[in-house]
Amino acid sequence: MELQQGNSKTVSVPGDSSSAVNKSQRIRNKSVQFDDNYVSGENPRLIYVNDPRKTNDKYEFTGNEITTSKYTVISFLPKNLFIQFHRVAYLYFLAIAVLNQLPPLAVFGRTVSLFPLLFVLCVTAVKDGYEDWRRHNSDRKENNHESLVLQSGQFQMKVWKKIRAGEVVRVRVNETIPCDMVLLATSDPSGVAYIQTMNLDGESNLKTRYARQETTTLSLFDVNGGTAVSGLIRCEQPNRNIYEFTANMEFNRQKFPLSQSNIILRGCQLKNTEWVIGVVVYAGQETKAMLNSAASPSKRSRLESYMNRETLWLSVFLFVMCAVVATGMGLWLERHKKQLDTLPYYRKIYFTNGSNNRKTYKFYGLVMEIFFSFLSSIIVFQIMIPISLYITMELVRLGQSYFMIEDKQMYDSSSDSRFQCRSLNINEDLGQIRYVFSDKTGTLTQNKMEFRRATVYGKNYGNSLHVADQSLEEASITEVVERNRWKLKSEINVDIELVELLHKDLAGNERIAAHEFFLTLAACNTVIPIVTQCSSSSSTMSELDEPVGSIDYQGESPDEQALVSAASAYGYTLIERTSGHIVIDVNGEKQRLDVLGLHEFDSVRKRMSVVVRYPDNSVKVLVKGADTSMFNILAKEVRKSDQNEDPVTDDVRYITQSHVTEYSLQGLRTLAVASRNLTDEELEEWQCSYKEAGTSLTDRSTKLRHTASLIECDLNLLGATGVEDKLQDGVPEAIESLRQAGMKVWVLTGDKQETAISIGLSCKLLTPEMHQIVINGNSENECRNLLAEARIKYGVKTADYRSKNLKRKKNVENEYLEIPDDITTSKASERHPVKVSILNNTPLALIIDGNSLVYILEKDLEIDLFELATACKVVLCCRVAPLQKAGIVDLIKSRTDDMTLAIGDGANDVSMIQMADVGVGISGQEGRQAVMASDFAMGQFRFLKRLLLVHGHWNYHRVGYLVLYNFYRNAVFVLMLFWYILSTAFSTTSALTDWSSMFYSVIYTSVPTIVVGILDKNLSHKTLLKFPKLYCAGHRQESYNMQLFWLTMADTLWQSLVVFYIPFFIYKDSSIDIWSLGSLWTISVVVLVNIHLAMDIQRWVFITHAATWGSILITYICMVIVDSIPVFPNYWTIYHLARSATYWLTILLITVLALLPRFIFKVMYQIFWPSDIQIAREAEILRRRRPKHLKTKVDKESS
Repeated sequence: MELQQGNSKTVSVPGDSSSAVNKSQRIRNKSVQFDDNYVSGENPRLIYVNDPRKTNDKYEFTGNEITTSKYTVISFLPKNLFIQFHRVAYLYFLAIAVLNQLPPLAVFGRTVSLFPLLFVLCVTAVKDGYEDWRRHNSDRKENNHESLVLQSGQFQMKVWKKIRAGEVVRVRVNETIPCDMVLLATSDPSGVAYIQTMNLDGESNLKTRYARQETTTLSLFDVNGGTAVSGLIRCEQPNRNIYEFTANMEFNRQKFPLSQSNIILRGCQLKNTEWVIGVVVYAGQETKAMLNSAASPSKRSRLESYMNRETLWLSVFLFVMCAVVATGMGLWLERHKKQLDTLPYYRKIYFTNGSNNRKTYKFYGLVMEIFFSFLSSIIVFQIMIPISLYITMELVRLGQSYFMIEDKQMYDSSSDSRFQCRSLNINEDLGQIRYVFSDKTGTLTQNKMEFRRATVYGKNYGNSLHVADQSLEEASITEVVERNRWKLKSEINVDIELVELLHKDLAGNERIAAHEFFLTLAACNTVIPIVTQCSSSSSTMSELDEPVGSIDYQGESPDEQALVSAASAYGYTLIERTSGHIVIDVNGEKQRLDVLGLHEFDSVRKRMSVVVRYPDNSVKVLVKGADTSMFNILAKEVRKSDQNEDPVTDDVRYITQSHVTEYSLQGLRTLAVASRNLTDEELEEWQCSYKEAGTSLTDRSTKLRHTASLIECDLNLLGATGVEDKLQDGVPEAIESLRQAGMKVWVLTGDKQETAISIGLSCKLLTPEMHQIVINGNSENECRNLLAEARIKYGVKTADYRSKNLKRKKNVENEYLEIPDDITTSKASERHPVKVSILNNTPLALIIDGNSLVYILEKDLEIDLFELATACKVVLCCRVAPLQKAGIVDLIKSRTDDMTLAIGDGANDVSMIQMADVGVGISGQEGRQAVMASDFAMGQFRFLKRLLLVHGHWNYHRVGYLVLYNFYRNAVFVLMLFWYILSTAFSTTSALTDWSSMFYSVIYTSVPTIVVGILDKNLSHKTLLKFPKLYCAGHRQESYNMQLFWLTMADTLWQSLVVFYIPFFIYKDSSIDIWSLGSLWTISVVVLVNIHLAMDIQRWVFITHAATWGSILITYICMVIVDSIPVFPNYWTIYHLARSATYWLTILLITVLALLPRFIFKVMYQIFWPSDIQIAREAEILRRRRPKHLKTKVDKESS
């Protein structure tokens, strides 16, 4: 998460452009952001404190009972079936089963025809029912928790589900908050409460919430004593935004504003606070936690969409075969119409002496017979559309996810986090990624901030750092000991020269600026100090040898924690914070500052300010923020307060700017610090505006920004800070491997440009030989000109789409390891030629800032950015807002067919993660918002290398083969039935038993498919990591494409002919019945498809052998059992057939002849046109077979 604290979800950025707003709104809708469902001022929610009856008088509010389950006992069956039949394939098989119930179309037994569909529906229903049963138990447990509620003047226990809006609730330490409550009072006299929001947003650090000073007089004694508690809260309607709360309150004839800092949300836990009292404003399903419990938008695998395309082709084949059978039936009936009275199956009337004599028999007329023949053919050929494929894919993905989760090499010991698969639908997409969009802070870096450099009053510090508790010079030893009276959790390195400056008794501007600099760092933040082991502050000098207190800081931002800790190391220790004041220990002397107001950081202002009153009654505004926003609001005039003092000139500003640039080039995160005195008139004007904006229910954030501008101006620059955020381990190596694998890595960060470039160089994203294209525009025309100039300068031109696409196909065929630098298939380019051509081979890097993106992410400039960006090897976006990140992802996703992956760690990465085809969350220092919105989650960025190059490659290869094999397996069986029907007067009769047809996909051939889909590996993980370019097989769609589909169908056609006609001709003149021949066909096709599978298995293990050969054995066992049941027409057939050597030789002959063309084709292809994977596999085999004494060290590592 970047340097965007507080209201990080704000999407606006500087710039006046109505079209930019429209564009941001479009992206907002796509990225599933929070619903800003804020109430208008005319329709607020009214909460009467301690009067739930009046509050709920119109029954407009929900109770506190929550329901996360989908079903009830009554609704389970209809609702579950309704949800399941959203799959079109299920409706298809339901129609088949219904048709088979009609007497003229009853090809199979009526019960048997329902078996496959019922099996699938029952398995899914049991799974859904079990999951919902667990949700019911969880809901019951949650709703029956108890809390203290004010009833009849006393706090009494009440179950959560009966709590209503307007009631006053008391929560004790370590208890969970039962509903969203506005704080009225806490055990702390100043009204402070500490909560942990881990259950809400995953963050483990403590947050500070405050009861308003106007209500803190409401003590526990007063409430229990029966003192009347009343008031009115006007608040916004329920919404999902957990980072804002807009309301005001009338209490004891006073009206004051309420904000996010005054509300505690359901699911949070009370920590370090004995008790709190609050009034319920949102309950049950209307709480922010429940409104945010909706699942992330579901994503669909790219390969699955291709599979649906091939399923459509199979439907065409099915229609053609049914049409052929129906037409043939009509022609046959027309040809034999004079014989129909004597044919056993098509005579028109009965010829008996009974009651049916001369009555109509089975003949319904020529037209109806053709129609019934068409429908009957659909029933016979129904498994041409493989219903079992859906369940098979789900099971395979589940197995793949298990092995990814259990991969110990993706376990992060530092955070004790394993790899997580949060979505089972897109495993195979991991093998086809072309674009990786990465956050920087916390994703590429550790997000563990360390204060490194500072510039104070134009002087640079931090070149020589020492540990804070290390002895310095003799003269300052006493001051250092006093300064170290607070022991920090971690050691902080300090600059000796800066320490001496702070401890010198000087009155010059430099000393004053240094004092205010660190005072601002200690005061201008929302960090919570946690003090332990404190002793009296009146310690003697001898007692100061040891620290008198241990202090730790909890904050929502690692940047703030680092700055406050640094201030403490230099002697300015924040030791107390309440809603009304803060206490700072300045070199042993406690200084209390009254907090008059706080303007929190937001992504529009990009700064934070606090108005404080000093003990001498002077009032100052202390401000810190991004240097780009701070330097614009500094004082323009030269000032000097005394003739003896040095004047403050613009030189300090320019020197500070140069220092900030220097820090950025070193990869440090920078913040500027400034302050100024407020006059009584300025203070009064600001207070009036602040109160009015704070109590507003409409556009409060906009009004507060306007109020902040009244005091955030004409500031005196104090200095700037440089905080280091080190790279995570293995990041440069991971990025280099991803680039070798044909992926483009784009970094989207909120940091300033120089910092991002420095980090880009250190992580090898940028290289010295790259030409950097910098786009920093302040208007639409300027951005347009910059893009055009860059395209002309570096030879980026539009080229004809079709010729470019043909060239790419040629590269794919002839140079497998060469992945073009430009973009792949473009959807838009079919209408507009937007492909680019680079006239030279110099690698390009595009660097662009968020302000430019405001103007560029428009319809007429997007295409220019797209052409330029896709011509570059690297794109680096700086100072971008969260929705701009989503806009960049959408730029590629909407214009190409390439797979995109977004990876981030913070709440500002959620929109980007949800926009990309694959979203990966990092379990970092900033909570779990990104993890909860992601498809996959991991502890370190370097694991992305293994996830994509190893598991992504394996999953894509497995699932691609799985789909093709399922198409083949079912098609060869259906085509065999088709040839039989053509040989039996198009009668749609079957030589196979009903159970054999049903068991074929469900039992006989399903298990080997699942096992191979989970366990097969065409290459070892070491080889895939050693040669990243092997990943490009996914880009070329080597495992699944239209060409492979048609080749598979051609092979299927041949194999079906062999399976049918070999037994047909061998037993043509024999005396065996049709059921015996059907039994032979069944076992032949099962043996054939399993040996076909065995030919393609790359990795044989015990379970693979057991599944493949065991499947054939199980088929025989099932056939023996079925043939042993006297009521079946195929009774005892297997026993007669198995005695004959012809039976076994026929099966062998079928297998050899059917697979011979495939075998020859594979051998020829691997000899003359080997793929990269085949070459690497042969190298693996040679290394394994090489004698041990001849193996090199590299061979041993790769074997």
